[in-house]
Amino acid sequence: MNKKGVAILGSTGSIGTQALEVIFEHKNLFDVRVLTANNNHHLLIKQAKTFKPNCVVITNESLYDDVNDALSPLDIKVYAGERSLCDVVSEESVDVVLTALVGFSGLQPTISAIKAKKTIALANKETLVVAGELISGLCAENGVSILPVDSEHSAIFQCLVGESLGSVEKIYLTASGGPFRGFSKSQLANVSKNAALKHPNWEMGAKITIDSASLMNKGLELIEAKWLFDIPVGNIEVVVHPQSIIHSGVQFKDGSIIAQIGVPDMKLPIQYALTFPNRIKNNFKRFSFFDYPSFSFEMPDENIFRNLFLAKKAIGKGGNMPCILNAANEIAVDAFLKEKIGFLNMSDLIENCMEKITFVKNPTLDDYLLCDFETRTLAKKLI
Repeated sequence: MNKKGVAILGSTGSIGTQALEVIFEHKNLFDVRVLTANNNHHLLIKQAKTFKPNCVVITNESLYDDVNDALSPLDIKVYAGERSLCDVVSEESVDVVLTALVGFSGLQPTISAIKAKKTIALANKETLVVAGELISGLCAENGVSILPVDSEHSAIFQCLVGESLGSVEKIYLTASGGPFRGFSKSQLANVSKNAALKHPNWEMGAKITIDSASLMNKGLELIEAKWLFDIPVGNIEVVVHPQSIIHSGVQFKDGSIIAQIGVPDMKLPIQYALTFPNRIKNNFKRFSFFDYPSFSFEMPDENIFRNLFLAKKAIGKGGNMPCILNAANEIAVDAFLKEKIGFLNMSDLIENCMEKITFVKNPTLDDYLLCDFETRTLAKKLI
């Protein structure tokens, strides 16, 4: 395997830090060229001193001097601002861009990386949720591959290696059910932020953890799967699997199902995306059937966890509706984390925005940007 130059957008977040752990264990295979962070400049500085990239970006411009002063002796170029994210991904020495930014912020840097013909390791599902048709077209136009990092989409991708997409009958997208699996609406009305942040199986950032608790994460993943694997939403089934061992599966036209299983550990799909098409040895914890003598499966309750229903409604409508869904959800999650609204109010806010924001059937990038802005503005007013 040839050494790969890697840019990590969002290197101080959960995915970014785990990606650097993978790279640290395989220094002979990877060369970190770009690291970026939004506000966590202390960790960014520490990472840069360890991995010595060509450049770093701190998007919070007020922190530029601190980062630049700390790294100037190392001859590491320091840039600031969101626009810089779109510039650094074009660096010639970068082969793979790992987009681990949170939410809508990942869209434009990913587009820039695709236009620069970089391989995309995608951990930012919102990019495809918001602009799946646009991104798919750009990838085809530039001959760029998207390698999924989400555990579920990595599982599906692994199941499809060597298979024809035309032979796929159905995709099974598994969900843990989150910390509130089995709760009634009356119980959900009173859940706290702290309870929602305690995921039973995964260690993740705050935003995705709340999305998992509300099942919005599974709705976003369903939309992402549609674009990644070019399969109708009606052929994607969400299955609640509390053990989080079967990460997803594919059913083929002959009735066979291939699934990918393993202990919950994001480093495995991160490594697979960075090393594809190769598999390399690691020291990650191994799965044992004897540790899990039984698996269980349930149907998700979309009447109680309405975000999954709203996500299906959004992709069914198409156009800019998933963009509205995503923007409203980002504002709703932030408001819930700040204890401004209750858990169930998040779905109400999202649905309200989906009803009020102008629908655009064939949106351009400018339409997506305007839609995102208008939806966030409306959502904040509604709160």
